[in-house]
Amino acid sequence: MEKDTENALEILMKKLKSHKNKRLVIDADAINLIAKNSELLKIIPENAVLTPHIKEFERLIGKKISSNFHRYEILKKFSKKYKVFIVLKGQNSIISCPDGICYFNTTGNPGMATAGSGDVLTGMILSFLAQNYEIKDAVILGVYLHGLAGDFAKNKVGENSLTASDIIKNIKNTFPIN
Repeated sequence: MEKDTENALEILMKKLKSHKNKRLVIDADAINLIAKNSELLKIIPENAVLTPHIKEFERLIGKKISSNFHRYEILKKFSKKYKVFIVLKGQNSIISCPDGICYFNTTGNPGMATAGSGDVLTGMILSFLAQNYEIKDAVILGVYLHGLAGDFAKNKVGENSLTASDIIKNIKNTFPIN
């Protein structure tokens, strides 16, 4: 089954690589498949968005990262080499862009380290991409508003009991009322 999934991912990425305006967000299992088969790194389409947490990123690069500064340097190099956006998920997520510029998110909290939270983030980024936002803007908005929704959820239910559903329920609170 895993080999079938890997083959499907390879076909998808090859197809998208030949179409410059197609958009792709790579998360979770797809990141882990790429980590297991480094040949897949060569066919990641330019401007794809990868959303690993720290352990997934370490698997992707094939080594443990010793410090925050080291992580930051490797993240920038990886984004530039493969011409991709990376959202390194964590309490203060880092967005690394293909041009080497990084953005540090100030929203979010430890309670968001819960099952499904990353799926919510991926969905938010995909939503902005589907609305034709520029990729960098979609990623920055998605990460910031995801964290902000998590902060609103924390204020309502507390950090220890926060769930992905709580984040979803609070997305509406991140947009100003017109």
